Amino acid sequence: MKLFLFTLSLAGSRIVFGQVENKSNKMVTDNSFQTVLDKTVDNKKVFGASFAIKKDTMVWKGASGNLSIDQPYFIASTTKLFTTAIILKLRAESKLSLDDKISKYIDKSILSGLHIYKGKDYSEELTIKHLLSHTSGLPDYFQGKGTSGKSLENEITEGNDQFWTFEQAIERTKKMTPLFAPGTKGKANYSDANFQLLGKIIENITHKSYAENCLEFIIRPLGLTKTYLYQDSTDQTPKTLFYKRNELNIPQAMTSFGADGGMVSTSNDMLFLLKHFLLESYSQPNTSMNCKNGIKYFFP
Repeated sequence: MKLFLFTLSLAGSRIVFGQVENKSNKMVTDNSFQTVLDKTVDNKKVFGASFAIKKDTMVWKGASGNLSIDQPYFIASTTKLFTTAIILKLRAESKLSLDDKISKYIDKSILSGLHIYKGKDYSEELTIKHLLSHTSGLPDYFQGKGTSGKSLENEITEGNDQFWTFEQAIERTKKMTPLFAPGTKGKANYSDANFQLLGKIIENITHKSYAENCLEFIIRPLGLTKTYLYQDSTDQTPKTLFYKRNELNIPQAMTSFGADGGMVSTSNDMLFLLKHFLLESYSQPNTSMNCKNGIKYFFP
């Protein structure tokens, strides 16, 4: 869901480290951050900005333009962090392995014909790790062109708000050509279809909705008071997205993304989540993940 990451940055959601040294070794002050924040909002490409900053024991929050410090907004593809956290939680509970074939959790009728590359059917060879690391080779149902010659992204930004189900997202994916065989060395392709599938795997293992899993595993334990999965198209709590200079009112689409981009949150909640996610990931032994500069990344 790259469009909405881009749109989110235009709305001004950014997380940076606060009170850091500049080249002259002078400490950047809180006022300096607010000044930068205010200058970012030009009402042409950026209409609002929200920051949550933490450095050691120092915490600073700021907002400018059409966003306030506690204003919820669509976090778009950052939702994938929630999905990843739940998958890793299920792995820690031995309810799945990252090397599991997704055919273990997804009905064959859904997988049938999903990944046919150069005449070979890889649909039942896809693993959870392939989905998490975007090395499945699956096309992106959102940005890839459909039978109409347009992508969902094109249709939505042209004002055609619409709803789709998990099954419809996968069917749309099947009508597109995969880019490579799963796990091909040196190959990766960002695809929202990967996380649609991960969301369904979570639901099938837990027998609970994706929203319930987010509440149980993340939102309630961490006390995230302004974070939730967007499910009601009449809900006007999140700040409206922008595309270029125009408001992008697409509530039906935002209820459709789910595990790949449907969460609402605030910068402060997200900073708190990120802190705990990294601490939890770093503290768990994990032979399937490599560590670089204190942050873990997935590798096939």
